[in-house]
Amino acid sequence: MSGLDIELRDLSVHFGDTRALDGATVRFAANTITGLLGRNGSGKTTMLSAIASLRRPTSGRVLVDGRDPYEDEQLMEQVCLIRESGDVFAEEKVRTSLAFVATARPAWDQDYAEELLDLFGIDPRKKAGKMSRGQRSALGAVIGLASRAPVTMFDEVYLGMDAPSRRRFYDLLIADYVEHPRTIILSSHLISEVEQLFEGVVVLDDGRVVLDEDAETVRGHGATITGPADRVDAATAGLHVLGQQSLGPTKQVTVLGELDADTHRRIRQAGLEVGAVPIQELFIALTEKESTA
Repeated sequence: MSGLDIELRDLSVHFGDTRALDGATVRFAANTITGLLGRNGSGKTTMLSAIASLRRPTSGRVLVDGRDPYEDEQLMEQVCLIRESGDVFAEEKVRTSLAFVATARPAWDQDYAEELLDLFGIDPRKKAGKMSRGQRSALGAVIGLASRAPVTMFDEVYLGMDAPSRRRFYDLLIADYVEHPRTIILSSHLISEVEQLFEGVVVLDDGRVVLDEDAETVRGHGATITGPADRVDAATAGLHVLGQQSLGPTKQVTVLGELDADTHRRIRQAGLEVGAVPIQELFIALTEKESTA
């Protein structure tokens, strides 16, 4: 079993006068890891819920593998949305919740689930409602990974975890993705931690898609320039500077916009290093720009 293609066509979801999604058109390619980014209230959770058939669109279409997943039981069981709580029964033991999930996920791997419980230190005899926030988040990660669903979506599931647990989750995710390709969507505010996992990036702002590109193209929308402070300042004069850091005599400046050949040559001749811009910096600049337009 491998990943499924997802296509949203002019998708809108309204709650009264609030337009949680407003004409969103985007494609999540099969067997890729896509970062779904946006500020609070941008529509990320609504989009994921619509893909998982938990929200019915006001207008537009959701297509998974070319079909509408809403009320299509066979297709819905291939789409797994994991939120921070893991959506398990709070008053039931973990093993009971996992047994229930297994009945709804044809690709469920029980042995892998038990291995993950051990790795995250989760007692299967414990009730989810009695667990810490970090353990509940880890349980959600276990369910998402062990589901091996062709479409697996994580909506901020790792926010409750401490840094070592988040790192463990990222490593497990990429390792299992290599062994069992699927379509993965990661919604996260911890962009700097997860951006190296992204093959594609989708940015939402006020319910609209403002960016939908592969990760390397996104990184090409800016650059980091590093070297002696005086030479960096001279080389970046007149450019759109997003941020800067200094360490002794060395300075790094992040600029927005593609550098033309002449600018690249001038920077190289000055003995400076040019690197890719972090996606987080571009995300901040893009959503600030869009929100103030």
